[in-house]
Amino acid sequence: MTLTLPDLMRMTSRELHAVLLAGHPLDLDALAGRMYLGVDLSLPGWARRLLWHTFRKTFVLDERAGEVRGWNVRMEQRGVDGPRVPLTDRRGRRITFGHYRVRRAHGDLPGQYTGAHYLDYAAGGNHRLDLARLGRTPLVAVNEGSQDLLLGWEVFRVGPAHLPLPLYWALRYEGPLDVVVEPPRRKR
Repeated sequence: MTLTLPDLMRMTSRELHAVLLAGHPLDLDALAGRMYLGVDLSLPGWARRLLWHTFRKTFVLDERAGEVRGWNVRMEQRGVDGPRVPLTDRRGRRITFGHYRVRRAHGDLPGQYTGAHYLDYAAGGNHRLDLARLGRTPLVAVNEGSQDLLLGWEVFRVGPAHLPLPLYWALRYEGPLDVVVEPPRRKR
């Protein structure tokens, strides 16, 4: 059965975790050069109003490092099916955050996750005080053979321990990447 974004949006955290555990490995070659609509699936309504419900997640091949990396883009909150308008700073540059590198998982993530990949925010060059640096987020393809719908799960790494959070988000393919953003230079 092929799952859709509306299917995921109706699921409980327990059901989303089952989808994650049954998920499929990412095709990194197909993933590179794409951007996705990100949709929070777990925050309560008041938190969505305070933070966000939608965002953009991007993926690009870092030829120098020989791996796929990416970043999040803050978006105007116009709903899941509304227009996609990135927020910009005073200079007209997109507001990005939470840079990451796609890593291969080696069975060292919690919650019975045995998937093939995760997003490593600690390796993204984020500021040392940026909490995103704690992220070690499993990411799977929801439907076999397709990179059009992905599911992520928030896991923080604190020292040697993992702190799995009951927070899930979906990524729905939006189109080819339109702007490449350099990773931030880590400030010490």
